[in-house]
Amino acid sequence: MGIFGSVSGKQVDEFATALARELAERCPPPSRGADSQRKISQKRLVSTLEAIFNKAIGFKNQHGLGVYKKARLGNTFRWELQELGYDKPFVEDVTQRLIVYIARKEPAGAKRQPAAGA
Repeated sequence: MGIFGSVSGKQVDEFATALARELAERCPPPSRGADSQRKISQKRLVSTLEAIFNKAIGFKNQHGLGVYKKARLGNTFRWELQELGYDKPFVEDVTQRLIVYIARKEPAGAKRQPAAGA
């Protein structure tokens, strides 16, 4: 796997952009106009983020993303969310959650080793 992973930076950027656009499609950013404000339920947002984060895990596992590519994925995701019109606190929060999620999640089918002495 190494520090860079086996996928190109362009592929990581395309994937991260697609994730951000999927979020915008399923839970659009609030509009600037007062009459077009649409609230997204917390339940819908959570389920959408969970689906997006799971896609990111699949991509990470498939391509063996290293530290650099995980960071690139997060940065591209962040910039795309800002371009799509989400406010900065939301963008920062969701991006941080995405990075933590893909950094901590074990590959599918992996079993945790019991702690020593357990």
